[in-house]
Amino acid sequence: MSEADPLVLDFVEWVAREPRGYSEVVDTWKTSCPRLTIWEDAAEGGYVARESVTGIGLVVKVTADGERFLRAHGRIGQGTTTLRS
Repeated sequence: MSEADPLVLDFVEWVAREPRGYSEVVDTWKTSCPRLTIWEDAAEGGYVARESVTGIGLVVKVTADGERFLRAHGRIGQGTTTLRS
């Protein structure tokens, strides 16, 4: 198991729990600290992706790589769902 940023794990796990609108993600996880790049790190790692959903708008979802990331770090369990089709 590789070293993982605990905040990135928390973020990916939070997104995996239920559908998250892009604005909710940005409002909840925004930071003014340039050293806290949680959202960017998760996206660059391929753990989350934005997707346009008709009638809803922009949604953030956990990718297959994100699910593997969570599983590898013991974070997928009861109550965790994803938006993957």
